[in-house]
Amino acid sequence: MKISQFDQPIRTEFVDANGLRFEVDKCGAGDKLAICLHGFPENSFSWRYQLPMLADAGYEAWAPNMRGYGGSSRPALVEDYHIDRLMDDVAALIDASGHENVVLIGHDWGAIVAWQFAIERKRSLEKLIICNVPHPGPAQRAMRSGFAQLRRSWYILFFQIPWLPEFLLGLNDAKAIGDVMRQSCVDESMFPPEVGEVYRQNANLPGALKAMINYYRALLRGRKEVAARGLPIINVPTLMIWGEEDVALTRETTYGTEEYVRDFQIRYLPRVSHWVQQEAPEQVNVMIKAFLEAIPVPEVEWRMHLVSPTDEVPASR
Repeated sequence: MKISQFDQPIRTEFVDANGLRFEVDKCGAGDKLAICLHGFPENSFSWRYQLPMLADAGYEAWAPNMRGYGGSSRPALVEDYHIDRLMDDVAALIDASGHENVVLIGHDWGAIVAWQFAIERKRSLEKLIICNVPHPGPAQRAMRSGFAQLRRSWYILFFQIPWLPEFLLGLNDAKAIGDVMRQSCVDESMFPPEVGEVYRQNANLPGALKAMINYYRALLRGRKEVAARGLPIINVPTLMIWGEEDVALTRETTYGTEEYVRDFQIRYLPRVSHWVQQEAPEQVNVMIKAFLEAIPVPEVEWRMHLVSPTDEVPASR
């Protein structure tokens, strides 16, 4: 399956790791690993524009469906989705890849895991790239300092209710999941119905919505235990890419990140939503590639449309 202007094909394989089976989109065969972690309510398909670019840059690029998503294993209990289990998954996938040089890239829930993975130094990382999720330190500060972020985080509390969230999101064959990106983005052309259908079908798999929401349930139940470990400085060179029109997270949650990351860069993208790597793939790819090549990361604001939002969207994932 050829996607975007790059010639590297994406293939889907299964990888056994941490006692589970993971469905992984792979691209390239470089001697370094770039592992891309998706968010809610996405899946590995959300990295369709980045995988070929990373492969072209000399990486073997992996985008796993995280536990509970797609064709990956779907454990049943809330505690199965504790962030420690999620970090163990990433560590085991890195080990299974056989690579020692690793770049970790995360968006949304994938970025939550990526931040904690770097904080706790689960494995050696060459670089860390974060899309639209704050480091836990500034995030906690923003939650304590006012109501702006608290108002936007209402859904996390709603997700703590047993069975009701997955029931409501599952109505009409999970139509709400298929619509959410188009309804919360800036450039609707990047989220045509074909793209929404990929995520709707993913959420409509048996048990998928419960697993996806269990991430949030486990997050709150385990927050005190994780917070007690502290926030040691991250020494891994880190790039944060932030779509400014994020309906769930304020820009203020990014302020002060440099206090927690020794080598830190941030690039804000105006007129781009939370779904930054899908809505602005050209800009994001240019930034990521520059960061990986250790050249100045540009401030880019153009919309070149080198890729089509509907390039070979699969019928199901």
